[in-house]
Amino acid sequence: MTPSDIAELVTVPLHRLAHSRAGDKGNRLNLSLFAYRPETYAVLVEQVTEARVRELFAHRGVTRVDRYLVPGLGGMNLVLDDVLQGGVNGALNLDGHGKTLSFLLLGMPVSVYPHLL
Repeated sequence: MTPSDIAELVTVPLHRLAHSRAGDKGNRLNLSLFAYRPETYAVLVEQVTEARVRELFAHRGVTRVDRYLVPGLGGMNLVLDDVLQGGVNGALNLDGHGKTLSFLLLGMPVSVYPHLL
């Protein structure tokens, strides 16, 4: 990659490249993430890392993030521990189920070449 290639990168929210669904069990959140197009899957793998997801959800008290790649489907599964503030029966927040947390993930900034948008 040359300096001119780097200059071509644009930063966009993740939702421009992928869609997500969320599920939960107790205090564990499960986020699926799938690329809209096969050619953007490599961007997801490179940039949606366990460390970045852990940082994104740090304010919610996440203690662990495990990422499972599903290359045949152009996606990944992210499992986040201790992110639901006790889960549906123990949390005082409005969304104890965590269903809307996929939107937090989809707001993550990623860098991509414009031709992939």
